[in-house]
Amino acid sequence: MTGTIIKALSGFYYVDCGGETITCRARGKFRHSGISPLVGDRVEITPLGGDNGSVEQILERKNAFSRPAVANMDALIMIAAGVNPVTDPFLIDRVAAIAEQKHCEPIIVWNKCDLEPCDALCAVYADAGFTSIQVSAATGAGISALSDAIAGKTVVFTGNSGVGKSSILNRLDPALSIETGEVSEKLGRGRHTTRHVELFRLPNGALAADTPGFASFDTEVPELLDRETLGEAFREFRPYLGECRFVGCSHTKEKGCAVLAALDAGQISPSRHRSYCRLYEAAKQYKEWEH
Repeated sequence: MTGTIIKALSGFYYVDCGGETITCRARGKFRHSGISPLVGDRVEITPLGGDNGSVEQILERKNAFSRPAVANMDALIMIAAGVNPVTDPFLIDRVAAIAEQKHCEPIIVWNKCDLEPCDALCAVYADAGFTSIQVSAATGAGISALSDAIAGKTVVFTGNSGVGKSSILNRLDPALSIETGEVSEKLGRGRHTTRHVELFRLPNGALAADTPGFASFDTEVPELLDRETLGEAFREFRPYLGECRFVGCSHTKEKGCAVLAALDAGQISPSRHRSYCRLYEAAKQYKEWEH
């Protein structure tokens, strides 16, 4: 039988096979090869009686992420906020760059717009070519626009703990009733109410994964970015790539760089370019350490 893993928890994989959910363990060969099935994987399973089965093979993936641990995503929904907790734009840029390099569409969603509108930042990402939407899980503002943007797609919600991923999913489908947590006023971050990754079928036909949130220090954990193709992951850089004076331009400080000229001309956001430089340096240091 063939199905999709919709939840992974404590070594068990819950596989949707055309509406029937089979609880599976993975064959030992996956452990020995260092490959783990992920939520979103299309898999072949062997039924073992009742509602139990065994994952035999992972079918070819179109992409895979380590944080969050999902596969075959059409879009990555980065939930951000301008208040309690405030999202660092570098975190958005890093997550978006990872998604771009994995051929997954980044969508930037600004929650809590009833408390703190993010008009300027929302415009930065819209100008860069992203779908950038302001919403409020508390009031429902913008939720219909988000629903339209993800309809029929397989998507993953990610972002800081307490930023409102589960609350937004509950707005998209109130029947889910996913547990949510309060944000600490003192610390400015939320509890990790989501402890595993699970795909939910929404009324708009989307399959959406809620994921455990992360703290700000997680931005330094180096999910690998390819230095050589990093410029392509910043979509507003693309019209200028190949136009630089020197082959192999890093777009950080070289004379005759078309990207830096666009930055000076106001065609590229300074904050986005700062994030690029930070990611480029991290990728460069990692490669030097690796070799």
